[in-house]
Amino acid sequence: MAQVTVTIDGKAYRMACEEGQEAHLVELATRFDNYVSHLKSQFGEIGDLRITVMAGIMVMDELSEMNRKIAELERELAGLREGRDTADAGNRRKEELLAATIAELAERLNAITRKLTARPSGTAAQES
Repeated sequence: MAQVTVTIDGKAYRMACEEGQEAHLVELATRFDNYVSHLKSQFGEIGDLRITVMAGIMVMDELSEMNRKIAELERELAGLREGRDTADAGNRRKEELLAATIAELAERLNAITRKLTARPSGTAAQES
């Protein structure tokens, strides 16, 4: 297990993390420190615990908003997939109808060809 030291509100904290996650943990701590610094600049010295709790609530609020947006995007994506599936099914039906129509026309042409080739060659001249 790796160890990393992060700084929040000017205080160093030694933390353990999975190997390879050190930079990620430092980045998270830096982002959290930005919340703490922002709150301190707004409210001044109101106590470390209160500032930390307020920063934690701000992070949770942001997380809640992101979860709401993700859920909204998932609903939108489901609607788009449903529309795509409906369109695909419609296209398949049209393709099947087109294929059946082409097959029917081909059969008609074959029938006409058979009739024309079955006539004696002199019949066509007599009819003219």
